[in-house]
Amino acid sequence: MALYFIKRILFSAPTLLGISLLCFFLVQLTPGGPVEMQMAQWRNSGVGGDVGSGRLSQVTDEQRKALIEYYGFDKPIVLRYFQWMWKLMQGNLGDSYYYDLPVLQLIKARLPVSLSFGIFSLLATYIICIPLGIWKAIRHNTPFDVISSGAVFFLYSIPSFAFGILLIVLFGGGSFWNVFPIQGLVSDNFSDLSLFNKIKDYCWHMFLPLTCYTIGSFATLTMLMKNSLIEQLRQDYVTTARAKGLPEKLVIGRHALRNAILPIANGVGQWIGLFFAGSLLIETIFGLQGIGRLSYEAIVHRDYPVVLADIMILSILTIAGNVISDFLYIVIDPRIDYR
Repeated sequence: MALYFIKRILFSAPTLLGISLLCFFLVQLTPGGPVEMQMAQWRNSGVGGDVGSGRLSQVTDEQRKALIEYYGFDKPIVLRYFQWMWKLMQGNLGDSYYYDLPVLQLIKARLPVSLSFGIFSLLATYIICIPLGIWKAIRHNTPFDVISSGAVFFLYSIPSFAFGILLIVLFGGGSFWNVFPIQGLVSDNFSDLSLFNKIKDYCWHMFLPLTCYTIGSFATLTMLMKNSLIEQLRQDYVTTARAKGLPEKLVIGRHALRNAILPIANGVGQWIGLFFAGSLLIETIFGLQGIGRLSYEAIVHRDYPVVLADIMILSILTIAGNVISDFLYIVIDPRIDYR
């Protein structure tokens, strides 16, 4: 088993190399890069100036050439790729064109927001949906099953941004109750609070966006758990266990549930990538500065270093998530043997 995971990690290197090659060349060759955007900004400003000042009434060929050198686009694209990869292997993600700050510093500042919602969303979703799916499978076609299915699918049908606006109107000081804050993760006086009040304040700010973050996953995960367990309960080994006189709780908990939860474990790895990706709409609605918003701004402003850093980190987390999913398979069912 250990050899299998070592091979998976080693084989990840060519995968990441291919992703870096493809993404770097696609990003660099996309029309309307930072040079063109900076030139357009200068033309719109209508004020004279030099390269780097952002103030030019008219961009000459010499100034355009200087701008290309300023961004390093005068070098061959292959050379730029190897220079970028060399810095990347040293942990240097480069400097942002738009923010004029190290990319690593930007990501460190934005990551706690997306990471917080990713982790708590994962915990909340699995803690609620797995027991709910099990109970629905046991009570299949009962009033509880029908009502709960209607509720989760109704919530699933509401877009997250619309649900967020609804929560703000209802509980964020809109037309009804002013119960929860709707901007940021902490209050202005957060540093002056005690430890207990800091935790309370943090949870209070997280409640509304976290609800939007998780509500869309309830239906998918709940029905997946239900259908997977129902399928296992129809298998011959379950019938045999019942024929032997085993209690129903033991039949479900020890036999059927172990196999039914395997598809659920596969989704854990996919969630890890979402930790980093964040959610642009939810971050925008609730005024949060997360990775999703940073990625969007980087794409809009053609901030290549930030875009490439986001892609590479997301790729690494996705590959790591797949390895973790394989490991969870073994934890849930030790009979699985990767060779």
